[in-house]
Amino acid sequence: MVEITRPSPQYEYSGLNVLIMGLGLHGGGLESAKFLARNGAELTVTDMRGEDTLKNQAAALDAYIAGIGQKPARYVLGRHEKADFQNAGMVLKNPGVPPSSLYLHEAKCIETDISIFLRHNPAPLIAVTGSKGKSFTASAIHYALSALLPAARKAYLGGNITVSPLTFLEELTAGDFAVLELSSFQLGDLPYTAHWNGGTLLKPRAAVLTAVMSDHQDRYGGMDAYIADKKLIYNAQDSGDVTVSAGDNWGRIFLSETKGRPLRSCSEETMNALMAAGNHRELNTLNAHCVLVDLGFDSGAARRCLDAFPGIEHRMELFLEYKGIRFYNDSAATIPEAAAACCRNLNNLVLVTGGSDKNLDFSPLAHAAAAARAVVLLAGSGSEKLAGLLSERNIPYDGPFGTLDGAVNAAFTHAKKGYSVALSPGCASFGMFLNEFDRGRKWKETVTKIAGLV
Repeated sequence: MVEITRPSPQYEYSGLNVLIMGLGLHGGGLESAKFLARNGAELTVTDMRGEDTLKNQAAALDAYIAGIGQKPARYVLGRHEKADFQNAGMVLKNPGVPPSSLYLHEAKCIETDISIFLRHNPAPLIAVTGSKGKSFTASAIHYALSALLPAARKAYLGGNITVSPLTFLEELTAGDFAVLELSSFQLGDLPYTAHWNGGTLLKPRAAVLTAVMSDHQDRYGGMDAYIADKKLIYNAQDSGDVTVSAGDNWGRIFLSETKGRPLRSCSEETMNALMAAGNHRELNTLNAHCVLVDLGFDSGAARRCLDAFPGIEHRMELFLEYKGIRFYNDSAATIPEAAAACCRNLNNLVLVTGGSDKNLDFSPLAHAAAAARAVVLLAGSGSEKLAGLLSERNIPYDGPFGTLDGAVNAAFTHAKKGYSVALSPGCASFGMFLNEFDRGRKWKETVTKIAGLV
C-alpha cells in the first residue's frame, strides 16, 4: 500500500489584514480566526455581541495567538465600525450575518470559512443540505466512511454541524473524504465571496438534499429565495457527480434540474410511508446509503455501518430513563414539522415545545400535539401563535414558562411510568438561550437536576 503523507500547505494570508465579522458562539468564527492567525494573517474581530457574551471565545483566541507567537488580535465588540470594513484586505463573514448588511457593502473582499475551505480542499467532497435531517445524514455518512475506509485514508466532518472545516483543512489529502453539512445561509453566502467564479467553487462529488420544508422565513420572506440557496449545492455538478434526494415535492425539482446524475433514494410509496410514520431516520439513512454505494462501497457493508450509527446530540436524543419515564432532547427540532414528527414518533408523550417564531406556520405542530398526553409551552413569540391554535382545537397546555425549571416541573407533574417527555420546540431558541445547542444542554441539565440525580 502506498503511504499517504499529509502536507502542511502554506496559504496566502501572511500579513493580510483580516476582519472577522462575527466571532460567534458555535466555534466557527473562533476556528476560522485560529486558521488565519497560524497562516500569518493580522486579525481584527468585530461582533455585535458584547465582551461579556464573547469573553470565553476571545480568551481562547488570545491564548492561541500568544502560543504561536503571532500579533495579538484587535477587538471591536458590541458594535461594527465602517472604517474596519473599508480598511480590511478581507472580511470573513459569519453565516448569521445577512448578505444585505450595509457594512459588507464596504468590504473589498468577502470570504467565509466554507469558501476558504472549498478553495483549498484537495479531497472528494460530500455536501448535505435540507431543512431537516442534514445533520443526521452528514454524520451518518461520515460514521460509515470512517468504518469503511482503509487506515491510510480518513473521513472528516464539518460545516453547519458546528465544526469549521478549517480545523482539518491542513490535514486533508486527495485520498480522504470531506463531508460538509451546509445550511441555506452557508450556501447563500457563497455567491458573495471573492472566489465563487460563477459557481465552480462548490462542486461536490455527491450532493444530498434531505427533506425541505418552510424555514427561516424571517430572513428569506418567501420559499423561492430559500429554495434558490439550497439549489446552489448542485450548481456546478456534472455527470461525474451524483445528486441524491428522496424525491418529495422539492426533491423532484432538484433531481430534474441537476447536471449531476440524479439518484432517488427511495420510491414515492416508501417515502410517504416513512414520512407518515415520522421515521425520518430511515429516510435519511436511505439517502446516506445511496451516496456510499455510488462512491463504490459494498451495499451490504454500507447498510450495516449505517444501522450501527448511534445518532447525534439534540436529535431525538434519549438521555435519561428515570422511574420508568424516558426523557428526550430534540432541541434541533427548530421548525413545527420537526416537532410534529416527534409527536408521531413517541407514545404517551409529554411535549415541551415553543420558543421564538421564524414567521412559520404552526398548524402542523398544533395538529400533531393532539396526540400528546400533555403539552408544556416555553415562552416566546412562536408559543403565542401555537397557544392560539391549541386553544382553537381545545388542546390544553401548561405555561408558557419563562424558565426551564418551570417547564420541567410542569412536565414532571404529567409524566408517569411508561411515558416519554421530550423537548421538541419547533421554534428558534433566541430569547431564552444562546442557540439550539445551548437549549438542549440546559434542558438535559435541568431535567437531571429536578430528578435529583445531581
